[in-house]
Amino acid sequence: MGKLLLILPLLVGVAHAQHAPVVGAAHPEALFSSPDPKLHRNKQTTLRIVRDLLEAGHWEDAPKYLTQRYIQHHPGVPSGLKPVMDFFSGMPKRPIPGPTEWKTKVVAVVAEGDLVVVTTVRELRDSAGKPYTTAWFDMWRFVDGKADEHWDGAEMPTAARAGS
Repeated sequence: MGKLLLILPLLVGVAHAQHAPVVGAAHPEALFSSPDPKLHRNKQTTLRIVRDLLEAGHWEDAPKYLTQRYIQHHPGVPSGLKPVMDFFSGMPKRPIPGPTEWKTKVVAVVAEGDLVVVTTVRELRDSAGKPYTTAWFDMWRFVDGKADEHWDGAEMPTAARAGS
């Protein structure tokens, strides 16, 4: 019982802890650059995936940036170029944003070997409805300058998980 009394104030403090908000870069396109030619090419392709496809909905351009076999590890999206294009075809098409007009708030872009990881701001609400920010990660593996595989932290919707 004594140990619990010692830990309880710590747990209460954690529940009410303040955190530093996650903030995106003012000029996100500048993050998609590298002095290494291969890493630069992969980062530039990632820029187009994030900006042109995911943000602006220009999925007709996906064959420029994704391989035919594009392996998708997101649990709700099928693998393969055509299935991915079909899945996202319902997105509204918007003008490609300018360098400082992105809705996607990019925090960091890291490239190593054939991988590029993009960290973005994720805005959520706690159980009381209060907004907070956290980080989201997407990672792509590249083959010959095109994304061949994708990972993120997505989970199946709660109802689908409950039934499994």
